[in-house]
Parts: sequence; C-alpha cells; structure tokens
Amino acid sequence: MTSVPEIGPAQSLPVYRAEDFLVSHGANLGDALSFEDDLMLDDVYSLVSGAEPQRLTVHATGAAHFKVSANSSLGTEGCDIHLDCALTLMSPDGHITDAIVMVQTDTSGDIAHVYLLPLGPMDSRVLYALVGIDRDGARTKFAHIGCARFTRGTHITLSSGAQMPIEDLAVGDRVLTRNQGPQAVRWVGQSTVRAVGDLAPIKIRAGALNNDRDLIVSPDHRLFIYQRNDRLGAGRSELLVKARHLVNGDSVVVQDGGFVDYFELLFDSHQIIYAEGIAAESMLINTHTKHVIPEDVTAQLSEHADAGLSGLDVTENLLDRPDVTELLRRASLR
Repeated sequence: MTSVPEIGPAQSLPVYRAEDFLVSHGANLGDALSFEDDLMLDDVYSLVSGAEPQRLTVHATGAAHFKVSANSSLGTEGCDIHLDCALTLMSPDGHITDAIVMVQTDTSGDIAHVYLLPLGPMDSRVLYALVGIDRDGARTKFAHIGCARFTRGTHITLSSGAQMPIEDLAVGDRVLTRNQGPQAVRWVGQSTVRAVGDLAPIKIRAGALNNDRDLIVSPDHRLFIYQRNDRLGAGRSELLVKARHLVNGDSVVVQDGGFVDYFELLFDSHQIIYAEGIAAESMLINTHTKHVIPEDVTAQLSEHADAGLSGLDVTENLLDRPDVTELLRRASLR
C-alpha cells in the first residue's frame, strides 16, 4: 500500500469495536453498531460484558480523512478512517454521553470495520438510548479531542516578559515564542466542555517539569522538552510529549468531572510558547483540528507551517514507564 505522509501528530483513540456495542431493545434488536444510514433513533444499546476500549491510532493526511497508523492496536495500517457521525446517547438516569462513529474502509472503498469513540466513560451495566445522530457535528467534536488547549487562568509569557492569563489575550498581542521570537496572536478560541474521558484536562503540578505553578492542559497537548542529557533514549535532545503520557497519579494527574473552559492560541505558524514556565505548543492547523477554526481564519493561514517542529514526537513505548515525568524533569536540568 502506498505510504501517505502524516500531517501532524498521530492520535491514539480509545474505541470499542462495533461488535462490542449491540442493540438490546429497538428496531435493530441484536444488531451491532453501524454507520449513520443504518441507525435508528430510540434504539437502546449496551456494551458486551467485559468489553474494553482498544487503541486505534490514526494520523491526519492532506485529504479530508485519516489513515490507520503503523503502531495501532486496531485496524489495518494505511487504511482510510472516516468520521461518519456523532451520536448522543442517554442512560436511564438522564446522563448524556457523546460518541463518534468511525468507519474504516478497505483498498476498494468498502466498509471493513466500524468503531465507537466515546467522549466519556461507558459501562457494560448501563443501557444507552440513541437520542441524537449528527453527521455534520462529527468533525467538530473530533477536532476538540486533538487540539492543543490551555485552561482558563493559564499564564502565557508575552514578548515583554510579562505574564497574562490566556483568557485576557487578544488578536494582535505579541507572545514570546521559542524559535521565532515575538509573534502576534492571530486567533483565540474558547469552548466549555464536560471534563470527562479524553476531554478531561491534565494537571502538571508545580515542580513536575521545573515549573513554578500548576499547568492544566488538554490531554493531547504536546509539551516541549529539551534534554540536556538523553535520559529517555530518544536519540535527540528536542522532544514533544503529550500531557496524557506524563500522568502518574502524583505530580501529573487527570482532573475529571464537571466542566472545563479550554482556550486555543493560533499564530501564523505552529509555535512553542511558554505557559506557567513550561514550553508548550500552540495550535496546529491540520485535517484533524481545522474544523474548530472559523473559515475566514483558516483562509488567511492556508500556509500554516510547523516552524520546524515536525519529527519531534516521542513514541509511546519510550514513555511507558512510571518515572517518565521525573526522568524528563532531571534530563532538562543544567
């Protein structure tokens, strides 16, 4: 199969196979989850007992869809992944769970697999009534998962050296970047979401990465680490590490429950900026994230570049160790 270059970082998603999510009551009784055309409102689904989410790793391409990455636990490498529709599921107690139906096609364009990407925790003991189907909303909901987002109150370093809460930044304000000096903010995005599942923020406590204050970001927000000693064994000094891979239950924790205000910062190109003293990425426009940005903004930034940051992502196997945060903290010290 022809190799297609990745645009931006790979995304590892906790999904259920369609065969693990069956109709227990309704018109499609006994059927597995399917794509939008086959779905019926008011059908009630349940997870098969013992079903656990598995990791589907995808990467954006220059096209309007995604492809299965080489290191994915599910799917066939190089096959297309399409975002079919967004679902709204309601449990008997009235709790709402949002989810996305993802479809993998084979080389002939035929459907090979269907997956359910829940945007919150699910339980095999709970019944889920299908109360909403939205094809147009799937891309926007999916984009929110992969965006680099800071939380309300995060202090951003300006070009003057002053610290400003992210919610007070405006278009035109000049922010200090690591590689290109002062850069003007081109867009500030803001959204409020339920802090559950892959949308629950990650708190990096003060001192965890030599930071003076707590930093709270979205799970897939990548932090820039400069190793003075290659303690991680990555073979290079400059690294981009997703916040979710640093979670250890102590110095880096998941803050789930309630709601969270997220903010995105966009510049003429993808940048490393400073938030609470930690070097972290700004928003990158790619197939995955562009659906949260107004069209007039993306039109102005059609040549949005990565400013030399591609190729710095660390493979998950190097980060799969309980002391990785402390190791990176020590690696960055003089």
